[in-house]
Amino acid sequence: MLPDFRECSPGELPAGFEGGYRSTVPLIDMPVYLQYLLRRFREAGGTVQQQFVSSLDEIDDGSVIVNCAGLGAGELAADGSMRPIRGQHVVVKNPGITEFFSEDTGLSPDLVCIYPHGETVVLGGTAIDGEPSLREDPVAARAIVERCAEIDPRLAKAAIVAHRVGARPTRSEVRVEADVREDGVPLIHNYGHGGSGVTLSWGCAREIVGLLPS
Repeated sequence: MLPDFRECSPGELPAGFEGGYRSTVPLIDMPVYLQYLLRRFREAGGTVQQQFVSSLDEIDDGSVIVNCAGLGAGELAADGSMRPIRGQHVVVKNPGITEFFSEDTGLSPDLVCIYPHGETVVLGGTAIDGEPSLREDPVAARAIVERCAEIDPRLAKAAIVAHRVGARPTRSEVRVEADVREDGVPLIHNYGHGGSGVTLSWGCAREIVGLLPS
């Protein structure tokens, strides 16, 4: 399903790799993409209100509630199956990289990915199951840069711009399900996407539209 998908020739592989694939796919710069979605939402007449809620019953100004609160969604739904998977990225100035790289590292918590975003490159990463801390780990950051520099040596001296740390809201399976509050207000759950939130987002959104009361 990917455009131009093919196996790599031996000359296209980094040192030490025996096989790989190439494809032409878009990369998403998440801060830019989220601002784009927010702008579309507001242009469609939506409004944004930020507040802390400890229960879905506290929300009293909606005809339909969609619970997509990330890790907090499990707590709001009394769902103990939710767990965090800690991720850390390092953002560096782009030394001239124009193609992305991602290695399948299996079950290892140490990921290897290089995502160029114009003037910067996002280097990854980590996937530590059950770890909720959002504190930057300098040891992990150095290891990320070193792993990525083995693939592209230009990254070894690239200036660090930022560190990004997050917790992927993970569940054994994504929950997209219609429910109803005790007062009759329709409630739809949409959470547990783990590290595949962007990949699954539009499909889940379409499914939610189908679950809305007519």
